[in-house]
Amino acid sequence: QVQLVESGGGLVQAGGSLRLSCAASGNIFRINAMSWYRQTPGKQRELVAAITSGGTTNYADSAKGRFTISRENAKNTVYLQMNSLKAEDTGVYYCKVDSFGRSYWGRGTQVTVSS
Repeated sequence: QVQLVESGGGLVQAGGSLRLSCAASGNIFRINAMSWYRQTPGKQRELVAAITSGGTTNYADSAKGRFTISRENAKNTVYLQMNSLKAEDTGVYYCKVDSFGRSYWGRGTQVTVSS
């Protein structure tokens, strides 16, 4: 069993910041990519940011310059620092971890940005 626990979501005013965390535990060993996705009502889950085991990052255009993804391998944890938040960043944020060809998802954390 693999568990992913996200934290750090909440309500913030436009222009503010939040830091999301996602810790993986359980029967998981070598983790490859770690990523964050966002889902809003009526839309498909979309990639926000991803980071490989070697530290290479990839961002959605909407996140570039405002969000930073990082990881702490010793703790099997991935972070998403979100700055200059906008109302359109509102949604449920999910972390995903890839290991040996399998993907594991967290339950999500709500981020609400008020304008």
